[in-house]
This record gives sequence, structure tokens and C-alpha cells, in this order.
Amino acid sequence: MKRNIRTDLALENKEHLSESGQELSGVDVTTEEDEELGITVTWVKITDETGAKSMGKPVGNYITIESAAMKENDTQAHEEIVKIMARKLGKLHNLDPNAVILIVGLGNWQVTPDALGPKVCDKILVTRHLSGDMPIDLEGRVRAVSALAPGVMGLTGIETAEIVKGVTEKIQPDMIIAIDALAARRTSRINATIQISDAGINPGSGLGNKRASISHASMGVPVIAVGVPTAYIMQAWDC
Repeated sequence: MKRNIRTDLALENKEHLSESGQELSGVDVTTEEDEELGITVTWVKITDETGAKSMGKPVGNYITIESAAMKENDTQAHEEIVKIMARKLGKLHNLDPNAVILIVGLGNWQVTPDALGPKVCDKILVTRHLSGDMPIDLEGRVRAVSALAPGVMGLTGIETAEIVKGVTEKIQPDMIIAIDALAARRTSRINATIQISDAGINPGSGLGNKRASISHASMGVPVIAVGVPTAYIMQAWDC
């Protein structure tokens, strides 16, 4: 029998392969820790197709920020995590200040564990429609941002990637930031982990669903995927 691990976290794929005693080629891992605030940042870089095949994920960068403080009302830790996210996003892609961003909140707003993306869209300050009408004190400080919560195929009958592609072709953003709920194999990472990746995203992949990808290749613009594990996937065995 072979153990089949389903997880959206590249870090957990790396951990599983290491636990199995497998040597990885084409995968680089670096770790930073802030012991005072209890924050760990792990950067997994899949550099070639050999690493991609071993990891079961596309070539690209996968940054994992972990902290139990995410679950707590710890303002200092939350502010530090936000700063870390901003710095890591900047390292993945250095955008022009005038770049237009499309935020895509993936998931089903009717199902609590899958509602992260739509809930994030509810909190986004959308500004693309204010182009030319921005207050003087905000001019040059706020970029053009759009937000879209496309739902899931079970609600719309339309492939999510098709909706995002259609909107992308129409408004021509410089980048897509896709927000999604993820699946993890460790309960300690539920609501305590953020993964950022420039390799795009396959909605529902952690649960075994086969949905079209939202990536640079499919959308024609850079895609940054940001996710938080909200579901625990038990280990399965293939016989």
C-alpha cells in the first residue's frame, strides 16, 4: 500500500517526502524564525521539472508563514505578519505603483470552510472605478484594485477559471491575486498558516477536485495565490 497525501501546502509535501527518506532534486528550502513573536517563514522553491514531479506542484515559489498567534487577539503579532507578507509579496513580484490589481476570492460563500475568498473580497477597498476621481490626499497612494468572487461550479455551472479569464480579458489587470481556503494534513496549521505562491492555483485540488488552473499561463498575467488552511485532510492509502 502507498500513502496518498492530499494537501495544498508545498511545505507539507516537502515534509512528507523527507519523512519517507526520499532525496529531493530541484527543490530548495530556506527557513527564517522569529522566536520572540513565534513566527516561522519557510520558502520552498521548486526549480525544475524534476522537483515539480516529486512535489506534485508546478515550478515556482511557495512561501509559508506560520504562527499560532494568527488564532489569537495578538495585535503586535498580526501587524508583524502583515509586514512579512508585504515584504515577501514584493520579492515575488515588483509591481509598478500604477499597476492594476484584480483580487479574486475563490470558494463557496455558502460553506464556512470554503468561504475565505469571498469574505476577503468583502473587505477589499476597491478603487479601479475611482480612477481620475481620487481625493487629492490619496492620489498616488492607492492603486487601482478590482475584486471578484466568482463562486464555484456547483453554484454557477461555469468553470471558475473561465469567469476569471473573461474578466481578465475585459479589464486587463497587471496582476491577479487569488485568495482561497486551503487543505492541510496537520491540524496545527488550520487558521495558523498563510501560503503565498507565484505558481498559480488549482481551486479544490487539496480535496481532489479537478478544476482548471488560474495561473500566468492560463490567464496571460502574473498570478499570486494566497491561501489559509481551513480544512484538515486525513491521510489516505492507495492499495
